[in-house]
Amino acid sequence: MGAATMILLTICGIAFAGGGILLSRAINKGSDNPQKGEAYECGVPTQGPAWAQMNVGYYLFALLFLVFDVELVFLYPWAVVVKKTGMVALVEIGVFLFILFLGFLYAHKKGALKWM
Repeated sequence: MGAATMILLTICGIAFAGGGILLSRAINKGSDNPQKGEAYECGVPTQGPAWAQMNVGYYLFALLFLVFDVELVFLYPWAVVVKKTGMVALVEIGVFLFILFLGFLYAHKKGALKWM
């Protein structure tokens, strides 16, 4: 791909995204209903302030889940080509999984995996 193709692709992407936003604003008539600005929680009316402070441990737990979930994205292509690459791929994935396991042990040692 040349530079001209990348510039054209970028312009088309921006035009497509911007066109969608402009079209939705042109079609949408809007609403001044104050109920639309309220927080929605499973059909139950909210009680108290909508901005409740959460424990940082929940975010850490979610981040660790995301890291180990993204690991599977890297394992899938490896599984597809493992027969073609042979022993080298097996050693490389072993090192990859070992590093991830060290990260898991570190998170466990720090108590990041304990539910509140």
